[in-house]
Order: sequence, then C-alpha cells, then structure tokens
Amino acid sequence: MQPPREMPEVRVMVDDVVHMPGLDAPADRPHPFVYFISIHNDSARPVTIRARKWVLRGDDGEVAVVEGQGVVGQTPEIEPGGHFSYNSYHVIGGSVRVSGAFFGETGDGEMFFTRIPEFTLDPPA
Repeated sequence: MQPPREMPEVRVMVDDVVHMPGLDAPADRPHPFVYFISIHNDSARPVTIRARKWVLRGDDGEVAVVEGQGVVGQTPEIEPGGHFSYNSYHVIGGSVRVSGAFFGETGDGEMFFTRIPEFTLDPPA
C-alpha cells in the first residue's frame, strides 16, 4: 500500500478561533477555545476525510497529540469545488501552537493528507 501523498488541491482554512471562558474546563486547563475550520476541495475528484491528527505545542515545551477517525464524528465526502465546515474545541492551561493534518481518500481510492495551518491559542492575561 502506498503512503498517503500531500494533496494541495484540498486545503484547510482556520476561519476563526474564539476564547470561550463560559465553557466547562478542568482546573489544570481552564481556558477553552472554540475553533472553526473549513476543508475545501479544489480538485476535480470527490474526497472523503477519514482521520485527523492535531499537535499542540505549549510554550512550556509540553506536546500533546490528538488523533482519531473522521471529523467531529463524521467522515465527510466533499465534492469537487465544495467544502466542509465544522467547529470543535481544545481546553488549555497556557499558550499553545496548534497544527496537524487531515487524512483522506479520493473517489478513485488514492490516499492523501492535507496540512492544517498552524494557529495559536493564547489565553487572556
């Protein structure tokens, strides 16, 4: 089986990041952030997002990796020219840089990945 190739025709946009202090969060990670993501298919083939991997790098040197199947409980199929938008959240203790990738499959079975652009979660001072 071939390893997935990077597919620049499928691009990820971080549409918004919002600090939401009213959401529940554990005492050691008291800062909830909601982020809004859209995945755009600029290719000529339908694609299905199968998995995700997030990497959170704290200013304190701590690294957390979050991996799983699908996106918010779905495996969205995105038609050519279409997009899939969703929101989710992370709870953090201090400032972190967030990056990662989505992994998918084209309509003709080719495995691919597309990078999530890095963004920062900065709790208010």
